[in-house]
Amino acid sequence: MSELQETILNFGRRARTAARALARSSSEQRNLGVLAMADAIQAAEKEILSANALDVSAGREKGLSAAMLDRLSLTAARVAAMAQGVRDVAALPDPVGEVIRRWTRPNGLEITKIRVPIGVVGIIYESRPNVTSDAAVLCLKTGNATILRGGSESIHSNVAIANALSKGLAAAGLPAEAIQLVPVTDREAVSLLCAMDKYLDVIVPRGGKGLIETVVSLARMPVIKHYDGICILYVAAAADLGMAREIVINAKCQRPGVCNAVETVLVQRDVLEEFMRSTGVALFEKGVELRCDAESYAVASHLAPVAGRAVLAEAKDFDTEFLDLVLALRVVGGLEEALEHIEAHGSRHSDGIITSDEAEAEQFLQEVDSATVYWNASTRFTDGGEFGFGAEIGISTDKLHARGPMALEELTTYKYQLRGTGQTRI
Repeated sequence: MSELQETILNFGRRARTAARALARSSSEQRNLGVLAMADAIQAAEKEILSANALDVSAGREKGLSAAMLDRLSLTAARVAAMAQGVRDVAALPDPVGEVIRRWTRPNGLEITKIRVPIGVVGIIYESRPNVTSDAAVLCLKTGNATILRGGSESIHSNVAIANALSKGLAAAGLPAEAIQLVPVTDREAVSLLCAMDKYLDVIVPRGGKGLIETVVSLARMPVIKHYDGICILYVAAAADLGMAREIVINAKCQRPGVCNAVETVLVQRDVLEEFMRSTGVALFEKGVELRCDAESYAVASHLAPVAGRAVLAEAKDFDTEFLDLVLALRVVGGLEEALEHIEAHGSRHSDGIITSDEAEAEQFLQEVDSATVYWNASTRFTDGGEFGFGAEIGISTDKLHARGPMALEELTTYKYQLRGTGQTRI
């Protein structure tokens, strides 16, 4: 057995022991632990920012894009927001112990369906160091132990944040082993975690499609994931084009490197020219490159301020998560064509319609088979915090167990408790 394999197995053993201890803890105890974790993050601000500076410097040397560097970077304000996000979770209702349903059979046997922790949750993620605190606090709140394995880009930041969280747990009298971070970026650690079904109950991968496909191919336990964030907005003929401009700019430009940023806009043919004079020009001013179908290119190319800002799209552009200031644009004849495009090219993550026609909007909301579907709002709201869930552990496009932003409730399962008075089956 290799040294790394023994290390990972020890993480699993300690996590399982910690999970049993957490299962016996009260909601009040776990909330105190959450608050102590927030205080510890704040107290370690200097160490966290120093560690993050090392990661950002290394990222620049590796040539990471501006969007990826933004995802990676921490500031004092972001560390404070991280700590506040942890505190916000403490104030949320605890789903553990919730009675989902209770009934009594004719023989007097009482059956209760109750929410319980999953147990040990493995989280494999890339780039964003705030995932370390988000994942840890959600797991702790719901009585789950967690093993974290971050990407090489954020290794120093992750270690600093995890150390602070463990100190907070210890200060609150909870097992420090409830949060463990794999301190190496060796890819073998991923395969070892995926094989550890004796100790891990579920794995949640967050990152690029390659990482997620690797985890799915190797995992011997359930995986909750989304592959792509190819989010699509449809601007209908009945759209308020001023509203459309604000929504599209926000969905594409606020943080282009995240999974809920819009990647394709579909425009109904009758409003194409007016849409381009308003939203198209605004996108150009924000530095966005439009990859257009032939019909939209004929308009966009005359409005683009510099050569190359509008280009003819290739077929693959409508199946691409750009994670940058790049947007695919296509003209459609109406709602049915938009629905067909979303079905063929979307990733079932977050899709929306901009229209003042309520019947059209309701048909879109009903027929688009995605985790989150919007009417007259930016796709950027697909987020645990924006849903009122506090932090999130990820976005799921799966249909079993969890779908959409995954937060506290999604980190529980359920069991049946049966109370009898001596009943036996005939």
